[in-house]
Amino acid sequence: MSDAFLQPITGHILIVDDVPENVQLLSRTLSEQGHKVRGVLSGEMALRASKALPDLILLDIMMPDMDGYEVCRKLKASPLTANIPVIFLSALDAVADKVKAFDVGGVDYITKPFQLKEVHARVNHQLKLQQLQQQLMAQAETLNQKNVRLQQEIRDREQIEAALRVSEVEERNKKHQLSQTLEQLQQAQAQLVQQEKMSGLGQLVAGVAHEINNPVTFIYGNLQCAENYAQDLLKALQIYQRAMPTLPTELQTEVESLELEFIQEDFPKLLQSINVGSERIREIVQSLRIFSRHSEAEIKAVDIHEGIDSTLTILKSRLRAQADQAAVTVLKDYGDLPTVECYPGRLNQVLMNILTNGIDALEILRRAEETAYSHRQPTIRIQTKSLPGDRIGIYISDNGPGIPKEVQSRLFDPFFTTKDIGKGTGLGLSISYKIIVDHHQGELRCLSVPGKGAMFAIEIPVVQTP
Repeated sequence: MSDAFLQPITGHILIVDDVPENVQLLSRTLSEQGHKVRGVLSGEMALRASKALPDLILLDIMMPDMDGYEVCRKLKASPLTANIPVIFLSALDAVADKVKAFDVGGVDYITKPFQLKEVHARVNHQLKLQQLQQQLMAQAETLNQKNVRLQQEIRDREQIEAALRVSEVEERNKKHQLSQTLEQLQQAQAQLVQQEKMSGLGQLVAGVAHEINNPVTFIYGNLQCAENYAQDLLKALQIYQRAMPTLPTELQTEVESLELEFIQEDFPKLLQSINVGSERIREIVQSLRIFSRHSEAEIKAVDIHEGIDSTLTILKSRLRAQADQAAVTVLKDYGDLPTVECYPGRLNQVLMNILTNGIDALEILRRAEETAYSHRQPTIRIQTKSLPGDRIGIYISDNGPGIPKEVQSRLFDPFFTTKDIGKGTGLGLSISYKIIVDHHQGELRCLSVPGKGAMFAIEIPVVQTP
């Protein structure tokens, strides 16, 4: 037994015995121990007195009218007194009596005549158990209250965490929406800048073409007259030479110094070269005017081949052989196309972007140094054909090194470029995609096998629907 159970403890004790001497003896000895004691002489009195809720009841078994067993049953039957411990006092010491006492709810059994020390020990033991039970109940109540509070805190925290998760999701959604909006604004801004640049370029090209066209037309128009005059002068000179085979010495010396015979032979060739150059300038001016199509901002039915040819004319300087680069061969495989409704200036912008990228891709083939592609002739192939469903296709391919797979999926992303800093903005193909898909209800695809070249496919309807 622990020291805690040996230490005396006081409490309220109810003594029930029909023998007054027993009640007096027990009351006196227990009072001396510091207990508050009350004694009654019958079972009826015990039931009434128990309503004051003593800490412990010492109950005699053998009593008239109502024995101790019955009293104990009624005490245990009432929720008010069910938890009050009952120690039976009896001269009956048979095992069956003791078992019955415990069956009806007794917690202990003292046999008469009792020993006071035994009574003190058993009373103290039950009071201590009662105290511990109350403490446990109090602790249980406290734990229960803490558990209730803890459960409430858990629910509150779960609600807060759920609210925070919702808030985080909303915040992420807002950030995502803001990020998308910002990206769209950046794309729109970049496209507006690029369109403005192209518009400015179109105005410049149109203006230059117009300014050049007038004097070129004047020169080209007068070249035939100049050639006729030259032929007449040469003819007159020949007649003069036949009429005057012998010239004065001074005139003969001047004719020899002028190399008149060479002039007679070279002057028609010179006029022919001027004529060819003028014609070339007229072609370039016409290509510039077709490419810019500054006055054609609306949908118009045009000859697609005319737009391709004008773009190639503008890019001819990049296609020619350079000091350190071979020429680019352009193969044209034009199909029989109808006139196509489109935005001519915008479509030419797409052709310019794709052809320029193709020329850039062929740079490694055009270099003089030895590479894995040195055996290839740099070539751009342009094919056009009619497609089912009143559509046409323009297919521009090169035999360069091709495009890596990891790059192909990002080709049309805004600001994505594989070129060195300062050589590309990453907007050309993005704007081209938008022009073909959004403005022309068409498709723009890239097909490439790394090491074998790349092809860009443009497919648009012949007639644009609102």
